Amino acid sequence: MNQLTHPTPAFGAAQPGSRPLAAADALQARFALRVTARLTEHSQNLGADVTERLRFAREQALERARATRAAEAPSQMGVTRAGTAILGGGSGWWLKIASVLPALALVAGLVLIQRLQDNAQVSVAAEVDAALLSDDLPPTAYSDAGFAEFLKTPNE
Repeated sequence: MNQLTHPTPAFGAAQPGSRPLAAADALQARFALRVTARLTEHSQNLGADVTERLRFAREQALERARATRAAEAPSQMGVTRAGTAILGGGSGWWLKIASVLPALALVAGLVLIQRLQDNAQVSVAAEVDAALLSDDLPPTAYSDAGFAEFLKTPNE
């Protein structure tokens, strides 16, 4: 029913000056274990009204702890072993906009590239048409199959 759980330091998290802190944590853990053992021993001797009040108080304390954890959760920040920051954060609309913005920039860039390619193709075709129309060629040259191949080969 009552279990003592306390966080253990992560591997490699001990600092050179943390030895007294670890000893103090061990003393506190031993004291907590003794107190919980005594309380558990004498909990069977309590009356029904006291047991009910303790149950209600325990539920209220748990609810307050959950509310406190929920209120503190968005402001948490962690650090990885490499030293990079892990930002815990809210899921506000700024985060949503920031996550969609790179995709919008990519789509806009692709549309711009496509338009530039289309404009380049149109201008090349317009140059070829202008050169053909301004040149003196007989009308039969346009129907010749070899003439189409001649147009496709680059002029040097």
